[in-house]
Amino acid sequence: MPKPRNRKSIPTTPVTAKIESFAHDLRGVTHVNNKAVFVDGALPGEEVEFVYTDIRRDFAEARIERVITASQIRIEPRCPHFGVCGGCSLQHLDESEQINIKQNLLMEQFRRIGKVEPAEIWPPLTGPHWGYRHKARLGVKWVAKKGKVLVGFREKASSFLAELETCLVLHPKVGERLQDLSALIESLSIRDQIPQIEVAVGDDGAALVFRVLTAPSPEDLEWLRGFAQRFEFDLYLQPKGPDSIVALWPDNPTLLCYQLSDNNVDFRFQPTDFTQVNVAINRKMVNRVMETLDPQATDEILDLFCGIGNFTLPLARKAAHVIGIEGGTEAVTRARQNAVDNGLDNVTFHVADLTQAQDDTLWANRKYDKVLLDPSRAGAMEILAYAKKWNASRIVYVSCNPSTLARDAGILVNELGYRLVKAGVMDMFPHTTHVESIALFER
Repeated sequence: MPKPRNRKSIPTTPVTAKIESFAHDLRGVTHVNNKAVFVDGALPGEEVEFVYTDIRRDFAEARIERVITASQIRIEPRCPHFGVCGGCSLQHLDESEQINIKQNLLMEQFRRIGKVEPAEIWPPLTGPHWGYRHKARLGVKWVAKKGKVLVGFREKASSFLAELETCLVLHPKVGERLQDLSALIESLSIRDQIPQIEVAVGDDGAALVFRVLTAPSPEDLEWLRGFAQRFEFDLYLQPKGPDSIVALWPDNPTLLCYQLSDNNVDFRFQPTDFTQVNVAINRKMVNRVMETLDPQATDEILDLFCGIGNFTLPLARKAAHVIGIEGGTEAVTRARQNAVDNGLDNVTFHVADLTQAQDDTLWANRKYDKVLLDPSRAGAMEILAYAKKWNASRIVYVSCNPSTLARDAGILVNELGYRLVKAGVMDMFPHTTHVESIALFER
C-alpha cells in the first residue's frame, strides 16, 4: 500500500459510505466526491465507517473502522491475529465466496485486458483452507524494548513483524511452533543476527533454514541441534547467499519429498527449491493439466518455466518426449536428477532466461504437438514470440497472475489464431488475494 504523501493533510474524521464493488485486489470500492476510495476490509453491499490512510489525485485509500450493515458473506475471522498480521487478508470473507470472487475476477480480466472470453469455465479446484502452506519465509526480529524475539509475517501495510502466537495457514508442524522458535532464538547469543527462517515441509519431513549474519557460538549450535532433534526438523544455516547453505542437523539430511501418486512420480527437493505451497492443490492441478493437455505416446511436448519438473515428469510418463526449460541452474539440476530417480529417459532440460530472445536456440525454433506454460507473475509475453514456430495444436497456461494471463491470452487469441477453450481458478492461496488459474488454448 503506498505511503501517504502528507499525513497532516489526511482527514481523521470517519466517513460513512456504501461499498459498491471489489477492486482487483479485493478491497472494497466506494466513491466520495466522485473519487474512488479503496477500503481495506470492506465488502460490496456493506455500509461502513472508514478512515482515510492515503489521498492521491485520482483515488484514495482507507481502512474500515466499523461495519454498520454487514454483508451476508462476511464471517468471523478464525485467526486471532487477523487484521494485524499481513499474511492473510480475506478471513472475513466466506471461503466459498473467496474462490467464486477470484473466478469472477479472472473472467473480468480476460474481458478487460485480453479482450477474450473462454467458451467454458472450469469449476474451481478447491482443497484445505487451513494448515495448507508447506513453504514460507518467516521474518525474525529481536525487539529489545519487548525483550523478546518475534517470528512470523509482517504487520498489515507495515515493515514491522506482527507479534504472533500461532499461524493457522502454515502447516501445523511449523504454524504451532512459532513461540518455540521465538524462545529458541531468544536463548542464542546471535538473537539479533537472524533475520529470517525459510520453511519447507515435505511428505516425509520438514526443514528450517536459518539465515545467520554472524556465526553461531558452539553453545548456540547445541541449542539449535537440540531444537531440531526435539521437534524433528532438518535444520540448516545460511551465512551468505543460497550457495552457502549448510546442514546443521542431521549432518547429511535426506532431501525432502512430495509425491504425485496419480502420475507415478516422486520429487526430491532442497528446502530452498521452488515448490508449490499447497501440496493438495498442486496434486489436483497436475491432474487437471494431464487431463487437459492429454499427452499421447507420439507427442513432442514443450514445458516452459518447468522448475524441478513438477509437470514435466508426469507428462513424460505419457508422451514420446518432453523438453523442459527453466531459468535457474539449480532447479534444472534437480529436475534432471528427479528424472533419473523416476526412471525417465525421454525428457530433456535446458537452462534459459525466457524473458530474453531465443533466436539461437534449437528448442525455441521447432515444432511441438503441445506446449505447457507456467510462468512467474510477469507472464510469458516474450517467449510467445516463438509460438508460431511451435505450431502446437494445444497450449495449457498455468498462471499466478490473472492480469498477465489475460494479456497473454489476448496475444494467443487475437494475434496467433488460438481459441480460448476453457479457463478457471484453483484455490492455491486461501484467505489471500493471490489468484492461481489455468487456461486451455487450441488452434
